[in-house]
Amino acid sequence: MFLSIVMLAPIILFVYNRPWHTKQIVEALLKNELASESDLFIFADGPKDDVTIEQINAVNDVRSFIKNISGFRSVNIEVSDNNKGLANSVIYGVSKVIEQYGKAIIVEDDIVTHPYFLRYINDALVFYGDDSRIFSIGGYCPNIKIPFWYNKSSFIVHRAESWGWATWKERWEKADWSVSDYDHIRKSNKAITLFNRGGEDMFPMLTSQLNGEIDSWAIRWDYTLFKHNAYCLRPTKSLTYNIGFDNSGTNCTTINPKDIPVLYNGRYSFKLKKNIKECPIISRRFKESQDHKATLYHRLLYSVKKRLK
Repeated sequence: MFLSIVMLAPIILFVYNRPWHTKQIVEALLKNELASESDLFIFADGPKDDVTIEQINAVNDVRSFIKNISGFRSVNIEVSDNNKGLANSVIYGVSKVIEQYGKAIIVEDDIVTHPYFLRYINDALVFYGDDSRIFSIGGYCPNIKIPFWYNKSSFIVHRAESWGWATWKERWEKADWSVSDYDHIRKSNKAITLFNRGGEDMFPMLTSQLNGEIDSWAIRWDYTLFKHNAYCLRPTKSLTYNIGFDNSGTNCTTINPKDIPVLYNGRYSFKLKKNIKECPIISRRFKESQDHKATLYHRLLYSVKKRLK
């Protein structure tokens, strides 16, 4: 699909205090064939109140690095004096950019992208722009077995993606960040089952979000997909991978083998299909690949609570 510069979605990058990770992410983005034609918006969060000198230096190192980024059509930087936190930063930054551009591609500072990432995401944003069932385009695919007879290069599931993704303004604006009908879902086993179609960790995460135990934009975005019975489109071979499983970030500590993707290899051959249907086998295997996170999530939450005591 040929895309003009006008049709390309802006890239939003969220950074904080990881200079090495940020450099890897920017270098990977620059290897994308559409990087030089894309506008880059960087949101740099501010230091927390109780940080060490070492952490403040890390924040400053990131800011020094991003000031010298070039190779994109434009580079726009917004630095925060205070610490918004990842969730508020993402909601604020995406809302601001998408209001102007109508769509956006979002990357956090631990997501390395394949050279075809921007092309695939931009193609999908244009191709599925009128498909109201699809709320999100993801670049990541977990290590699952795709049936040999499945002849499409993408699939849809009821779980959004945060490891390199995109959406449109009219979908993003449907988000209910307060999760206003949580009590209704909590009291309905059927609703919980439907919410957990993308993994058994999802409703426990939503509960923890509402209890103030975590601060996640992603699980509330999943809630938006649930409310509208919507899908996230993903490639059958991953175009992103996460390098943040080193205790340096907000939500990632250790990696499970199921989370290590099979990266796309070869020439660009993604063929998008209109009226794409959900494949029950892929959905089941995808869910199984995520179910281990329910146990991992509870371990992490227990660890966090223990540290706070």
